[in-house]
Amino acid sequence: MSKWQIPPDGGHMESASGIYYQNMTLKEINDRLETNDLIIIPIGSTENHGLGQNPGEDTFLVTRQAEQIAKATGCTVAQPIWYGSHPNHHLGMPHSIIIPEETFVAYLRAVMAGFWNAGFRKMILLNGHGQDYVIPTAMHQFGKKYQVPSIIINVNWWFVIPEHLRDKVHGGPFETPFVHGDECEASFSMALFPEFIQSEYFESAKFEPLMPPGHINKSGSALPREEGPLPFWQQVGGSPLEVVSTPEGTVGDATLADPEKARGGVNAILDYLERLVNDIMEKYPAGVLPPIDQLSMRPKEDVEAVMKGPFEEGGRHIYTLAYPP
Repeated sequence: MSKWQIPPDGGHMESASGIYYQNMTLKEINDRLETNDLIIIPIGSTENHGLGQNPGEDTFLVTRQAEQIAKATGCTVAQPIWYGSHPNHHLGMPHSIIIPEETFVAYLRAVMAGFWNAGFRKMILLNGHGQDYVIPTAMHQFGKKYQVPSIIINVNWWFVIPEHLRDKVHGGPFETPFVHGDECEASFSMALFPEFIQSEYFESAKFEPLMPPGHINKSGSALPREEGPLPFWQQVGGSPLEVVSTPEGTVGDATLADPEKARGGVNAILDYLERLVNDIMEKYPAGVLPPIDQLSMRPKEDVEAVMKGPFEEGGRHIYTLAYPP
């Protein structure tokens, strides 16, 4: 029997439950850092998913996951990043709020710097939206710019559980391949935040890819590699503009959605995230990070000073190394 609550009894974003950083007092944050200094940063989007689904769907998919992991492990969750980068074929779609890549990368880099300076030097960037191509840029730019010890992991949840996203032809639980706002995504949404879903308005929409089959994978690269070796974002021109080809916002058949189809996948991603957090904290308990000389060639005294922080004697804040982030 699963240890996870599916669906959960609502969310915690406005709750004083000790999960969200922004909801805690400074005393609670300081106490948390003594025992667990890992923070999950949910990264989502605001995007059209069709009449029966909400524009915040990608964000709620990862906040609801992160909340259960925080309850199980004692880590902290940041309030989410609601607006994200989008691939070219999303351009112009009403209700999809598109942030330029340069702006998004700079913003995310600044968020990481701020949490590092606050003491959360282990971060999981938990992504719920098709911006796989841009988050690693922000993460590596942070590492190159500051060159300070940290553990920063980017998890795109669908990559962890591809077998749970596939259609029945490929051994999965769904009738249709995973695309967007469709049977698969709507099923996961119903399993994690059913209160924001109105299934009576679910739609079905089809589109014709502009490339022959056998090259570009579906969403989440869920198809076996031999059927689609290229992730969907490694092309421009192979996917028609959504605003032209699927103005409904649903790309696929959401009418087939059922939360029971997503139950195995939700259990699998939560099991993995719990293991990831626990493995990190077991190897690097609160206050412990990989050694400076393994991660940085900055003068050791400079790194030690920012690791102490501005409130300790001889310490400094991270922005003495570089600003803007």
